[in-house]
Amino acid sequence: MKATCWHGVNDVRVEQVPDPKIINQGDAIIKISSTAICGSDLHLYDGYVPAMQAGDILGHEFMGEVVEVGSKVGKLKVGDRVVVPFPIACGQCFFCEQKLFSVCENSNPNAHLAEKMWGRSAAGIFGYSHLTGGYAGGQAEYARVPYADVGPLVVPPDLSDEKVLFLSDILPTGYMAAEACDIEPGHVVAVWGCGPVGQFAIQSAYLLGAERVIAIDRFPERLQMAREVSRAETINYEQLDVADALRQMTGGRGPDACIDAVGMEAHGTGLTYAYDRIKHAMRMESDRPTALREAIMACRNGGVVSVPGVYGGFSDKIPFGSVMNRSITIKTGQTHVQRYMRPLLERIVRGELDPACVITHHLDLDDAPHGYEIFKNKQEQCVKVVMHPHH
Repeated sequence: MKATCWHGVNDVRVEQVPDPKIINQGDAIIKISSTAICGSDLHLYDGYVPAMQAGDILGHEFMGEVVEVGSKVGKLKVGDRVVVPFPIACGQCFFCEQKLFSVCENSNPNAHLAEKMWGRSAAGIFGYSHLTGGYAGGQAEYARVPYADVGPLVVPPDLSDEKVLFLSDILPTGYMAAEACDIEPGHVVAVWGCGPVGQFAIQSAYLLGAERVIAIDRFPERLQMAREVSRAETINYEQLDVADALRQMTGGRGPDACIDAVGMEAHGTGLTYAYDRIKHAMRMESDRPTALREAIMACRNGGVVSVPGVYGGFSDKIPFGSVMNRSITIKTGQTHVQRYMRPLLERIVRGELDPACVITHHLDLDDAPHGYEIFKNKQEQCVKVVMHPHH
């Protein structure tokens, strides 16, 4: 089959690789109809996530048709159309029983690597380095899905791929980020980053009762989408001082909650950003926490900072004194996607959400290298790339 393979920094190639096979009797094989490039994939593309190996198959946002199941799979059958969540979860461990699926104890066979980096291992993740299990990803014609009775969600035939594909990751991620904000009527929420996760965080904040959402970015097409599609007020951080603007827009108090939907490769202005770029380039700091710093400093006293943006390892100059002295709560985590898929599917069916709104580019799988390039460099007004392996 064809698959998108990592070969180093800024080097992905579509290659012929062996077809996946059933390894454990709880596995399913999926013929992939749609797969997407995620902002998190860019961290692999840029070389900031360790334990990647040449030839690793990328991708953790995918859906398709079940073409084979192991003998112990009871909930799926050949022919089912499914969306696959990006965290791989066993469904039976201490954490899965608490619906904390992204920290499953059993799905990362390389837990010892993750423990060295983070102290404890999280769940396995499709196509996301050997730190999270070395699983082959879904930017391919087929994929093996372990624990097939726990993860994949069967979706109705009358909903297009575009409407349900993002149940795999970014829609639950934006929703969980907003849910973490403990939104109450009248609340003002600020969102750093108007990429796909940021757009869904904005929309989810409104669904959960926010009165106002203020979105921060620098790219005109993303700010326009935030205004016209997601209904946010916007700040271009290259034109305005974000802290001053938020202070003025909230009567001096600050937002009730702040969402960092940017993560480890944030851009910014000023000396601190220059400091991060230098340390990052020298591999002395794994993350550039520009957005996180701003979110902490901007949040009102007693407010919440929610972090769906991906951080890999170590960040410098985090204003933790501000967190402690001003009673700020920080909530974060890889998304427990399995917990949110069905409720969000019901919202899609009711017309409360239209996830297809963020898609700007449809490509064939062969065009994956071009897709990565335009997504990374914000060319062609690219916000979200969806690829179709069997076109």
